[in-house]
Amino acid sequence: MNKLASILRNALRKEPLGQLCVAYSGGPDSTALLHALAQLPEAQERGLRALHIDHGLHADSHAWATHCRELAQAWQVPCLVLRVEVNHASGYGLEAAARDARYRAFALSLHEGERIVLGHHRDDQAETVLLKLLRGSGPEGLGGMRVARPLGRGMLWRPLLDVPRDALRQYVDTNGLPCIADPSNADHRLTRNFLRHEILPRLTEHWPQAVESIVHSARHSRQAAEALSQQWHAARNALHDPATGSLDATGWLALSPALRHPLLDDWLHARGLPAPTSAQRAQIERQCLAREGQLPCIRWPGAELHVWKGRLWALPPQPAIDPQWRADWLGAPLALPDGGSLQLEPAGRLTEPVSVRLRQGGEQLRPAGNPHTRELRDLMQQSGMPPWRRLACPLLYAGGELVGVGDRWLTDRGVELFGAHRPLWHPAF
Repeated sequence: MNKLASILRNALRKEPLGQLCVAYSGGPDSTALLHALAQLPEAQERGLRALHIDHGLHADSHAWATHCRELAQAWQVPCLVLRVEVNHASGYGLEAAARDARYRAFALSLHEGERIVLGHHRDDQAETVLLKLLRGSGPEGLGGMRVARPLGRGMLWRPLLDVPRDALRQYVDTNGLPCIADPSNADHRLTRNFLRHEILPRLTEHWPQAVESIVHSARHSRQAAEALSQQWHAARNALHDPATGSLDATGWLALSPALRHPLLDDWLHARGLPAPTSAQRAQIERQCLAREGQLPCIRWPGAELHVWKGRLWALPPQPAIDPQWRADWLGAPLALPDGGSLQLEPAGRLTEPVSVRLRQGGEQLRPAGNPHTRELRDLMQQSGMPPWRRLACPLLYAGGELVGVGDRWLTDRGVELFGAHRPLWHPAF
């Protein structure tokens, strides 16, 4: 048995559960990984399959997908090809946007308990640690890529992190395996390629053991991060409110940076949001001290964070909403412009249509059973409705009269109009 197959067999023994799905780009690393696993009966017995992500960023991407599907079939491995849309306007680079699209596809494609197997190796790990160092990361980032972590309904698994790139290339050459040569991998304008082709070779000229030393330091950082994680996990459990998903701002700010920073990143990642940069993190910390009545919001590509009522609230970027939007509604589920929805509870049909609109400012209504007419702005503030929901809150009009606000308030006329039903509002965030 060759060395690569032996390494994978030993790794499979340590990870005995779950089906296997190889992330197969068609490049040398994933080609060696998939071919070696395909030769192992214990991998085939675990439902080995391949997943190729077509980013649609190159004219040959369709041909690459065909290449991967046909080669996997020749090795008796089913291969699923998924086309993804890369957000070119994400604000943080095409390389990162493509990665985000790819990992979202991985997460959505995994079966319960399945492992997505990646061909990341020792040299990839060294590049990752250098990138994290240049971005000012702490022990968690400097620990590099984890061997395994949860993803979607399964796990992400990197069994080759101790294997050098040359060993995978040698396996490809020895077995005469055809591989895809993606020209973007030679583009030195891309950060990782610049490190790979220009910086690391120059480092190894002076320090031949540079890659090994970087990876060794990453192990120390990972051990430190694991020790710290026991402390910040306990702090997160105390500061996090599962009902709202928010985090106590004062308690978070009181933690030492060694606990505060990884806790914030983990909280954001659990909500499917990217972590901030060091500068953005410092801004969040400053805004936690904002005066009462201020509504700080810190934005970065892919996320926005609000400081409100002494807590941190993290959301995806809010879409622009046309304040003039309106729709007639008879009770069927209605899509709102922020991505939320409005429906009747229980399901049914109104006897006359209601006009659904958004806030313009200055609205008033008298809630049923209340002797006083109130400013809608005051009602929203006093009820604790988060500020980011107020602009998208559906206002219900009958004959030009405001008779209801979301599922919060109905006037006497609104109660009469809805009868046995009530509006049910599902905000987008």
